[in-house]
Amino acid sequence: MADADLIELKSDWITSNRSALCIVDVQNDFASPDGLLGQFGLDMSVVQPAVENIKKLVASARKNDIPIIFVGLKTTEQDDSAAWQEWMSRQGRDAKAESAICRADTAGMTFYGTEPQDGDWVIYKTRYSAFYETQLNDLLKQKQLDTLVFCGITTECCVESSVRDAFHRDYHCIVVSDGCAAYDIELHDASLRAMAINFALLSDTQSIIKHWEAA
Repeated sequence: MADADLIELKSDWITSNRSALCIVDVQNDFASPDGLLGQFGLDMSVVQPAVENIKKLVASARKNDIPIIFVGLKTTEQDDSAAWQEWMSRQGRDAKAESAICRADTAGMTFYGTEPQDGDWVIYKTRYSAFYETQLNDLLKQKQLDTLVFCGITTECCVESSVRDAFHRDYHCIVVSDGCAAYDIELHDASLRAMAINFALLSDTQSIIKHWEAA
């Protein structure tokens, strides 16, 4: 995205008493060359710059007492979506193989690049959105947080789905454009543009860290 698409943030929007850093699906199967999607042949190098920026965001959030939420996919055969599997099959794709992404108790579901520490929140989901049948909304309400700074993989799928659901629940959404990634840069850019038009503010890693440090 061009610099003109980024919003100049105000420091009081992302303070520790009202905001949290939400990291979506940065897990081995989605980001590591050794993960399942890497084994399927997807180029994992395209997501590595975002992973490095997420590391910087996490370090700054820890330093400045910003709550950190790790959101991850955790699948089981019992929770597999019949609609998703049928959709995959109708495209001629191997629904059984791709359903094995981030299986419970496998290395594929392990967080990649940076991992939760004591005090961080860990939310596991079975669908694209971080809010679908999880405790995330209740936790945010309990902590009286109203602003979420989103980053993660992939921009157009689980990140955007989570941002949409957050906005529908009246949260203020900020998306870190260089802290998100897709395997197709055109999809990444299109998703950022759609979110910026409809329900999110776009920022970047440097700007977020600058405001956290200043606060």
